[in-house]
Amino acid sequence: MKPFLLLASRAEDAAADDEYAAYLRYGELAPEHLRRVRLEAAPLPELDLAEYSGVIVGGSPFTSSDPAEKKSDTQHRVERELAGLLDRIVEQDFPFLGACYGVGTLGRHQGALIDRTFGEQLGGVEIELTQAGLADPLLRGMPRRFTAFTGHKEACSSLPSHAVLLASSRSCPVHMFRIKQNLYATQFHPELDAEGLVTRIDIYRHAGYFPPESAEELMAAARTFTVTAPMTILKNFVARYAG
Repeated sequence: MKPFLLLASRAEDAAADDEYAAYLRYGELAPEHLRRVRLEAAPLPELDLAEYSGVIVGGSPFTSSDPAEKKSDTQHRVERELAGLLDRIVEQDFPFLGACYGVGTLGRHQGALIDRTFGEQLGGVEIELTQAGLADPLLRGMPRRFTAFTGHKEACSSLPSHAVLLASSRSCPVHMFRIKQNLYATQFHPELDAEGLVTRIDIYRHAGYFPPESAEELMAAARTFTVTAPMTILKNFVARYAG
């Protein structure tokens, strides 16, 4: 089996390692089957997509819709590198799954409007699949309505006509979409369970996602949710594309 590639960009080791462990666990992957590249740490190495089963982009503290002058040099570099890689991925319709930051990256690359109109607070959100979502192979076995963890400053306000909307929430109209047949992006986190969210709340309490003084309350609220359905997406992605 060729490995999958996880492109990460979390600078904090604890958050980066917890994210990697979650993709291993819920994708049911051995470490040798999920290679991780931390984009924030060094330039993206030259990649031969033929060596991989698929590409996963994890969440990120980067916000695609921020004004250019507010982005760090590292963020500008990561955005350029991902855009160049997406040129190849989209052209080949190469298996791609972007979680949260995937909406900002794949969405912008394909002409979606990404802005702060539909940001959501950190916590559990009820997601509903569209008719297209119910029929999509990556969502096979998913209930029509399910709870997922989310927390994002930006989101997709408008999809291009060639994108297929797969899932929405009341407060965010685009929670998952598909481009061509094999390119997917979710606004929610398919890898995130309650303890994973607690870890991120603790690490990112001063990152501007929520008032720092509310961290303990958010952690307690996260533990009231049992989130299991979104992980089906990771298992389906691995099962469908492992080669």
